[in-house]
Amino acid sequence: MVEGFGIAKNPKDVAFYSSLLFTSFALCQALTIMYWGRLSDRIGRRPILFIGLTGNLVSFLIFGLSKSFWVALAARSLNGLLSGNVVVIKSIFAEISDDTNRARMMALLPLMWNVGSIAGAAVGGIFADPAHQYPGLFGDIQFFQDYPYFLPCAISCSVTFFSLIMAVFKLKETLVRKNKGKPLQAQTQTPAASSPEYSSSTAIANENTPLLAAGVDQEAQVSQQLKQRSLRELMTPTVARVMATNILICLAIAIGDQIYPIFAATSTEDGGLGFEARSIGFSLSIATIAVFYVQLFVYPRLERKYGALFCYRRGQVLMIIPYIVLPFLSILSAHLEKSVTDPRFAMITLLPDKWDRYTIAEYAALWVMLVSLLLLLTVAKILATTSINILTVNIAPSKSDLGSMNGAQQMAMT
Repeated sequence: MVEGFGIAKNPKDVAFYSSLLFTSFALCQALTIMYWGRLSDRIGRRPILFIGLTGNLVSFLIFGLSKSFWVALAARSLNGLLSGNVVVIKSIFAEISDDTNRARMMALLPLMWNVGSIAGAAVGGIFADPAHQYPGLFGDIQFFQDYPYFLPCAISCSVTFFSLIMAVFKLKETLVRKNKGKPLQAQTQTPAASSPEYSSSTAIANENTPLLAAGVDQEAQVSQQLKQRSLRELMTPTVARVMATNILICLAIAIGDQIYPIFAATSTEDGGLGFEARSIGFSLSIATIAVFYVQLFVYPRLERKYGALFCYRRGQVLMIIPYIVLPFLSILSAHLEKSVTDPRFAMITLLPDKWDRYTIAEYAALWVMLVSLLLLLTVAKILATTSINILTVNIAPSKSDLGSMNGAQQMAMT
């Protein structure tokens, strides 16, 4: 897409301008995410969710219809500014769960994120520039020749519109308010609320500190729930440590997620894999297999047995392996490219009969190693991202601060 804008003079410029598109979203999200989180603690979760979904819908349309880099950059920035739905979803999940099902509920968040990321990459690779990829279907349609990236954006808009309709008619408000603009409490308590360990003099001790103490007057308990703390009050040493590690791990994930498509598309002469868009989308979509199983079945069991902190640490360790090994696959890809004449050698659907058994073995080895590393990376990200969601909810001092805490976490992630 960046190449089509004509702003990049060489392949290195493509990577630079692509990174600007990614960075603009993260920067604008970081500037506003705390505001959306705190606002959701005051006016409720539903309004912020509606604004976020509407922002996604509009920005996707603008992005798909953009014919210059700067319009695309503005669309990405708008998307980041209005992405309050990200933090609100975490608060909703925390409010409709308790300590008996929170691990499984929180596991759904990165599951949806991973499935969406993988499916989005696949949709982008398969449906981008349909007039040239599928000339028999779209070759005669001038609109798709003028706007080659509108089709995948239109698919994203359709999904977002369906989500917006479902939210409007099916989603109930999870933040119960006593008076207008004043949050009373959510429908459920955090895990800390049922813990026997409590000190009334400790506002935020650690992730296991209970919210309400036994024997405390009910009115005082409700008054404590109504109090919304400032960001400085929330940033205790425990919270600061959690957020600091969150920043580092999310930085690693963001770098890996943004670099891999560029690395895969870069020619083998420049140290990449030399893949086409369809091959990149295919390699990313395979990880869906691991996402469903690990997210829904493996992680909840691990969290119940070992705890969220253990899973968080193991996820960070496992993430190191793919990041170190992936760049070396360029060597095998370069050797394989020299062995065949078909420039689309990386396509999984193309296995020319003239390839000898050694070339086929190299081809299979490349894909087996690539898919294995991507699956391992997906598992590591599931362990890390799901655990940090649970840890963030557990260290929230009260229900009135859930939006602020999740906003701080999301700001750290960006």
